[in-house]
Amino acid sequence: MSIEDKPIRVLVAGLGNMGRSHALAYHNNPGFEIVGFVNRSEVALPEKLQGYTIHPSFPEALAELKPDLCSICTYSDSHADYAVMAFEAGCHVFVEKPLATTVADAERVVAAAKAADRKLVIGYILRHHPSWMRLIQEARKLGPPYVFRMNLNQQSSGPTWETHKALMQTTSPIVDCGVHYVDVMCQITDAKPVQVRGMGLRLSDEVAPDMYNYGHLQVMFDDGSVGWYEAGWGPMISETAFFVKDVMSPKGSVSIVMDPNAKSDDIDTHTKTSLIRVHTAETGPDGKFLRPDEDLAMAGEPGHQDLCDMEQAYVLKTIREDIDLDRHMNDAVQSLRICLAADQSVRTGAPVIL
Repeated sequence: MSIEDKPIRVLVAGLGNMGRSHALAYHNNPGFEIVGFVNRSEVALPEKLQGYTIHPSFPEALAELKPDLCSICTYSDSHADYAVMAFEAGCHVFVEKPLATTVADAERVVAAAKAADRKLVIGYILRHHPSWMRLIQEARKLGPPYVFRMNLNQQSSGPTWETHKALMQTTSPIVDCGVHYVDVMCQITDAKPVQVRGMGLRLSDEVAPDMYNYGHLQVMFDDGSVGWYEAGWGPMISETAFFVKDVMSPKGSVSIVMDPNAKSDDIDTHTKTSLIRVHTAETGPDGKFLRPDEDLAMAGEPGHQDLCDMEQAYVLKTIREDIDLDRHMNDAVQSLRICLAADQSVRTGAPVIL
């Protein structure tokens, strides 16, 4: 077996929803070999993952196991420190989004990746989704300036609400989920973001006094494009219009049309698109539309686990083929910068000039 074909030895830190899904992706891909897991507590795992050792300490596991790749799926506040530690140990890094909890930390991770000459892939799962790639492609055909309207609200209860409360100990919903959809906006318009505004509200006594479980951000770009993103988590959140993914421009619009029976806390709902509707604004001499709307059926869509498999196949490809990830890293920092500016605006009541 040549050095190029040797499996990439991977250490997976964090065994929540995403950590388990990524671990299954590594387990099922012969290009990877899992050398161990890191989790502070023992956790119930799917049968396929039960043979691996769980270590309580990331630094100790890193030093002992000497992996080629660290997959960091812990809570956001440990992402930057763990990633830098992994780069300093000579590892490649996959890190779940958001990359960090501050822009300075995100930039520190990117600098460490470049200094170590190692790959850094950030968990923007929608970048691997054929339907979202198509949405971006169709929207770019329309041309700017754009209006982006996007949200993902989750009416959560039981274990899902417990997970949301744990996430909100470090990160607000508009940052945790917002980075995905702001990243989509930035892929559609190549314009620079110039101003961000945010508003938010704490709708539950179970959330810390300085945190909010409903948030709304607005972003303005230097080509005149404008966008908003909304995210709310909790038992009080409405399921009406919880999923809006809509792009408009002078030439028309592109929208994801959601199955009306979908549930907001179903993880597959967050990525499935049902169909993409393309509307063209062009009218004839009678003032009526020249073309009917076109519905692009997105049959045979990948589910959540399929997407994780595709994402980790991409990680393998970046390492084996030495793919340039500069734009990928810069985009991740930019989407985080916008969402953190919105969080700052929520807390100060003032717009943020970027």
